[in-house]
Order: sequence, then structure tokens, then C-alpha cells
Amino acid sequence: QLQASGGGLVQPGGSLRLSCAVSGRTSSNYVMGWFRQAPGKEREFVLAISQSGGTANYADSVKGRFTISRDNAKNTVYLQMNSLKPEDTAVYYCAASIWTAAVTRNRETDFGFWGQGTLVTVSS
Repeated sequence: QLQASGGGLVQPGGSLRLSCAVSGRTSSNYVMGWFRQAPGKEREFVLAISQSGGTANYADSVKGRFTISRDNAKNTVYLQMNSLKPEDTAVYYCAASIWTAAVTRNRETDFGFWGQGTLVTVSS
């Protein structure tokens, strides 16, 4: 089970950290990713991190602003979001994949396990 948390309302330029707690599984066995779905749009890839945390892949839209990290001892993955923009408003989902290649393929279909999503609203 994946449990995402940390969403909320933040002003443009602000920061927010999302967490994804993994239970019932050993998170170090999985590539972990974050996806988001804005109102009226399809769900899109945001970023992913390898099982060890040594490799990360970012969507161009968030490079330099978002950072993914993981603490396998705590079975938790984090998404640090800085310099937030109104267009970052979306429901953010964490996901897990058994496929190492999922880190770089940006494909939703590579991820077999999903959390429930947490809403991030960027607005003044």
C-alpha cells in the first residue's frame, strides 16, 4: 500500500514536501515515481527514482525545482517542490514499479502500484 501525504494550498514561489509511505512491501525493491493530474488533463509523469536512490529522472517541466529522494530505512519517498507555479496545481500520485527501466521510461503503465493521491494547489 502507498500512502501519499503533504498536499495543500501554497502561494506561487512557495515550497511543499510530499511524502509517500510504503507499507506491506519493502520499498527498496521498487522504483518509485510521482505523477500528477491537473484538472481536465491526463495524468503525467513528474519524476522517478531508482531502487537505491542513485538515479533520478525528471520531467522537463520540473527540472531545477523539484527533487525526489527516498529513505529506504523508513520505507518512504519524498517529493520536494520549490518555486511552485500555478501550473503545478494537480493531484499528485506516488507509484511503485518492479521494473528498473521504469526510472527512465516515464511510462505510467510501468508502475503497478499506486497511492490515492494528494492535492496540491498553487494560488495566491
